[in-house]
Amino acid sequence: MHNILTPDPVSPMPSPSAFASKTPSDLARLVSAATGLTMDILGLPFDVARAHYARAVQLGLIERSMLASRDFSRTVGALEQLTLGAWARRV
Repeated sequence: MHNILTPDPVSPMPSPSAFASKTPSDLARLVSAATGLTMDILGLPFDVARAHYARAVQLGLIERSMLASRDFSRTVGALEQLTLGAWARRV
């Protein structure tokens, strides 16, 4: 029977040799994947704004206009660049 007051055993931290056994390309792939995931998470509010704009156009709340869509997209892209800096995605 497991007692809820007793903590589960914690797995030990990996030793530095565990990271040393990875090749540079493995580490580069890991860093690249983590960077991409971080950029996607940070860009989520801007994607939500784009989705809401598109939905408002579909519902007829905003006029269907390629020029207005372009302007909105540029504005959101500029806000993303300004807010996130180097972490912003390149569209």
